[in-house]
Amino acid sequence: MHVGAVKTDRPLISLLAYDDDGIEEHRFESIAESREYLPQHKRLWLNVYGLQDAEILGEIGRRFRLHPLVLEDILNTHQRPKIEDYGTYLYCVARVFEYDGATRTLSSDQVSIVLGENFVLTFQERRSGTFEPIRERMRIPGAPFLQHGTDYLAYTLLDAIVDQYFVIVDRLGDTAEDLEDDALASPTPALLKTINLVKHDTHLLRRAIWPLREVLNGLIRGESRFFSADTRLYLRDIYDHLVHVVETLDAVRELLGDLMDIYLSSVSNRLNVEVRILTVLTTLFLPATLITGIFGMNFQVMPLLDEDWGFYVAMGMMGSVALGMAAIFWRRNWLRS
Repeated sequence: MHVGAVKTDRPLISLLAYDDDGIEEHRFESIAESREYLPQHKRLWLNVYGLQDAEILGEIGRRFRLHPLVLEDILNTHQRPKIEDYGTYLYCVARVFEYDGATRTLSSDQVSIVLGENFVLTFQERRSGTFEPIRERMRIPGAPFLQHGTDYLAYTLLDAIVDQYFVIVDRLGDTAEDLEDDALASPTPALLKTINLVKHDTHLLRRAIWPLREVLNGLIRGESRFFSADTRLYLRDIYDHLVHVVETLDAVRELLGDLMDIYLSSVSNRLNVEVRILTVLTTLFLPATLITGIFGMNFQVMPLLDEDWGFYVAMGMMGSVALGMAAIFWRRNWLRS
């Protein structure tokens, strides 16, 4: 039973058969159509877009003798990246990501790879274009790619996934830098929410990348017979790329963590400025309050009360004291930004 979101209208099955003599490609709209096909080449790459049809997965499982647990893991799209050896084939789970810079949202899809002696099966939730450059390389007439075994194809699939991580991490880094500028210029509650969302996305990405390092590390050590010694050298290159991705991602996570401090500092600084302005304004009006309070006392005899020009003298005193205090505040940069 499929567990997860349905991301395609209907499943699509594509088959690429290849060997030293060339390649041939086919697309199947149904299980019945695929049963009539007989491959003419030694090695097969079967790809499935859309996992909501359990009947298709069941048919593929019967033809390639996949264990029911493998089919269950393929249909459950919330798997942690891992690798499992089932004797006659190798099962690997990884995740691909897409980042929308406009909405600053990260989405992910599960990719399942089954590597056998002469076949590779890939199962994707939807079209992502991640593996399209590999197909283009295989379509070149006389391409050296066709001379390699299926282990090399599995390597290129993993390499394409890891290369995509570089793009995602770079975009997250650009977003973090933009958020840093916003935090310094205009810290708002909406910005704080965005920082938390991006920080959450980096955690999701790291949880997908870190287990994949362990998977590749096990393959490099030669724990699987499905990868030749030559191909394991290429896997070592992927491992180095993953280490670089993790280091870059950690730097982005540290920047996002620092953004929280920058945001709080900016809010505190803005509050201090506002309080200072209010304090200065209040202080400027204190002399006027004092003078009006003095002349408002209930004494029968007070200077200036019986004079026609007494009101103007009192107002002049208020204005003079306020202007004098304002000049002092200006010289001390209390009224400047």
